[in-house]
Amino acid sequence: MHSKKNSPAPTTLPASGAAMDTIVPRRRGRRIALGIALALTMLMAAYALWSMLPRGLRVDGTDLRIGQVTRGVFIDDIVVRASAEPLHSVILDAVESGRVEEVLAVDGALVKQGELLFRISNPQRHLELLARQSEHAVSIFNLSNLRVAQEASASDHRRRLDDLRFNLEQAQKRHDRNVRLAAQGFISNVALEESHDALRQQQHLLAQQERATATEAQVRNAAAQQLESAIGGLDSGLKLVAGTVDALAVRAPVAGRLTNFRLQVGESVATGKNIGRIDDPARFKLAASVDEYYLNRMAVGRHGAVTQDGRDYPADIRAIYPQIKDGRFIVDLVFTREQPPVLNPGQSLDARITLGEPAPALLLPNGAFINDSGGAWVYVLDAAGGGAERRAVRVGRRNNAQLEVLAGLQAGDRVILSSYAAYGNSPRLQLAR
Repeated sequence: MHSKKNSPAPTTLPASGAAMDTIVPRRRGRRIALGIALALTMLMAAYALWSMLPRGLRVDGTDLRIGQVTRGVFIDDIVVRASAEPLHSVILDAVESGRVEEVLAVDGALVKQGELLFRISNPQRHLELLARQSEHAVSIFNLSNLRVAQEASASDHRRRLDDLRFNLEQAQKRHDRNVRLAAQGFISNVALEESHDALRQQQHLLAQQERATATEAQVRNAAAQQLESAIGGLDSGLKLVAGTVDALAVRAPVAGRLTNFRLQVGESVATGKNIGRIDDPARFKLAASVDEYYLNRMAVGRHGAVTQDGRDYPADIRAIYPQIKDGRFIVDLVFTREQPPVLNPGQSLDARITLGEPAPALLLPNGAFINDSGGAWVYVLDAAGGGAERRAVRVGRRNNAQLEVLAGLQAGDRVILSSYAAYGNSPRLQLAR
């Protein structure tokens, strides 16, 4: 009994570490499974989101213009907008300044050559004309007096010469007579020497008078020539001043249609002011505005044509103005045969200019993209048509409708032809339908 009482009562022992190790692995496996499931779910969600994200710049594809690359014949010409202008025009500028006193023509009227258009007044020009006329008259009077004096002097010299020649002739006769008498002994040698001295004196006087007459005539002739030259200058000046006075009455230099003529009576006109022009009313040329891309391919003499009412009218390039403005330059075309029957200044026409011969080529329709990429790259649609990839290309000649493709594309490729300005440098586009 005692032994039973003293024996310890059985107690419940705490769980050992071995018992815990058997339970933990089951809980870690569940957590790992849950982690793997969660990771797979996240990967699937990320893939779904990634597949739903746009691949490239998203653009609206409904308004895009799409073109296909094809093989065909490239027509090497361009169509440009041209305006009709008079073939010949004469600019009217005011030669003299003054106040408009009378206007005898109206803008748009047909005028004849020499027809009076308007008249201006300038009192200063009239005063200059009167002064020149007075100076001219004085010079003429002086020249007349010089001529009279010259003639009187010439008459006096002629009279002196006549007297001296007569005296010389008499002295020669006396000397000849004395020579014969001295030979016969009727007069002395002294008398003979005196007659010889008298003869030599008369010869000397005559020679001296002839030199004086020639010198005076030379001087008077030189003075007369100078005065005549001065009078000639005065004549030119008088004509010039008279011309300026005549220019106060402005006349049409050629026949034609008066254009941009807006003078009013009482208006002040300055020298050099443009007052209009006179246009050829029958013959016209075409001034065409051409893209600067074609400048190096333009040449004087290239052929073109204008179509009106179903009929072609040939025209050739006559002049090229290479100054670039807003990306364009101007060429003039003249009709080689006849021109359209109905043409008015400023009328717009479509002119076709031929740059070369037709040739087989790989062709792409022209579009606004060429201004953005310069023909160096394009966006090419994929097979499904849901996206477009940027691709480098090389293009050659171009016209209004087509581009010649040299590299980067092949027949059947579809290309976005609309403007690329909104796409920046995006390498790929996703088209939303």
